[in-house]
Amino acid sequence: MDDVTQFVIRHSSLLLFAAVFAEQVGLPIPAVPVLLAVGALAGAGQMSLGMAVGLAVAACLAGDFIWYYLGRYRGRHVLNLLCRISLEPDSCIRRTETFFGRHGMWSLVLSNFIPGLGTVTPALAGLFGVSVERFLLYNSLGAFFWTVTYITPGYLFSDQLEQIAAQAAHFGGSLVALILSALALYIAYKYFRRHLLLRKLRIARITADELKQMMDNGHEMMIVDLRQPLDIQADPYTIPGALQMAMEELEQRHHEIPRDRDVVLYCACPNEATAARMALLLKKNGITRVRPLAGGVEAWRERNFPLQKLGEQAA
Repeated sequence: MDDVTQFVIRHSSLLLFAAVFAEQVGLPIPAVPVLLAVGALAGAGQMSLGMAVGLAVAACLAGDFIWYYLGRYRGRHVLNLLCRISLEPDSCIRRTETFFGRHGMWSLVLSNFIPGLGTVTPALAGLFGVSVERFLLYNSLGAFFWTVTYITPGYLFSDQLEQIAAQAAHFGGSLVALILSALALYIAYKYFRRHLLLRKLRIARITADELKQMMDNGHEMMIVDLRQPLDIQADPYTIPGALQMAMEELEQRHHEIPRDRDVVLYCACPNEATAARMALLLKKNGITRVRPLAGGVEAWRERNFPLQKLGEQAA
């Protein structure tokens, strides 16, 4: 038995907990191969199956609860952080909010199976005021099903996986280097795509100060709030006079946007990716006087400019 295999067996519990926890807190470390390997160890009698499942579930709950707590007590700032560090800035929050709105609490059970959702969903649950008891109930179910889904094949096919591991052992450090290189290339590719997207979405912004001055001067304009319904539910305040229109709705109703005045778009994401994308869409459809609001509604709020509660008439 080679040194690498002995190391994995000797420290399997620590490696399992660390890998699952790292993935749940958002690090680009895949836990599925570790779950399969631990399942194979359990099938070969090298580790307790119950302990393996318990450790993985505990690690999953620990990582998810951190984001739940931050979402509950730090609110939108946590989602802004996730959006900034996301490899897919245009969909990091919006896609998860759509999923959460469609499936409710069951999104906590399903999100780990969908790439990109597992980290954001617990933060959304905290942001939208899900109780600790309900969060732990549904999150525990999700963690258990996710763990069992990937440990079970390793357990059932432990002999075959052991043969694969034996073949891989012949390559020693070269195989480890190859795997790490592949992971590094994947991360680099995702960041390159992120860079291309943000570069594509470069468009002149309007600052909160500029918008406020135009409003104070009575400048005729149209302000569009592109936030998702769940965003508005969590923060039911908008810039006075803004029209609520989700991104998908704007794509279908862009012909209703006036061509003879300035149009300002804003969203919840701090990099304004959604607002910038919609601004480019409107420009392609002949609406040239359109700009995203730099920093979105958070930038407006940070300047202590007035906000209008939804349902109230603008002053």
